[in-house]
Amino acid sequence: MPLYVANRRRTTLRREFPDALVIDVTSRADEPWVRLSPFYPHGGIPVPGHPERTSRSVEGVWQALKVFATEQEDFAKLDIATMKGIKRTVRRLGAPLGHRLDGTLLDYEQARRLIYLPTYRWVLENRVPELVAELRKLSADRDVVLLDYTTNGDVADLSSPLSHAALVVQWVEGRRW
Repeated sequence: MPLYVANRRRTTLRREFPDALVIDVTSRADEPWVRLSPFYPHGGIPVPGHPERTSRSVEGVWQALKVFATEQEDFAKLDIATMKGIKRTVRRLGAPLGHRLDGTLLDYEQARRLIYLPTYRWVLENRVPELVAELRKLSADRDVVLLDYTTNGDVADLSSPLSHAALVVQWVEGRRW
């Protein structure tokens, strides 16, 4: 049976997927599925380009390496364990210039490929392999819908944020990125 991704705010979910198992995988989800959220503080997550550093969360890595005109990297984001106060916003800091990796300022797509994907992959392989296996098992018998705030699973589509739930679906289905 297939796995699907749907927006957590969608109101027609039960009508469109009447018999599906619906699993929230956002930072507002229940245990154990909240552990698939990029905000979840697993700890010990390697930071690309910084072999001496680790992060509590994937989002901590993403935000720590983001560079703005008025503010460079913020490595304090690596230590946040509350799933709150991690984001570095455009409203406060202006448009981001990119993400810095090994001294190079990466554009958005490069940063997704060289920072976000390897970091999230590490979590799937090292912190939640049992959840990946459980989703594989559950989706063998019935439709499963993973809820996220976005549904974009295309790394090259920069028009909307990347959906970690879509990445989970691809991973469970054996489509490695």
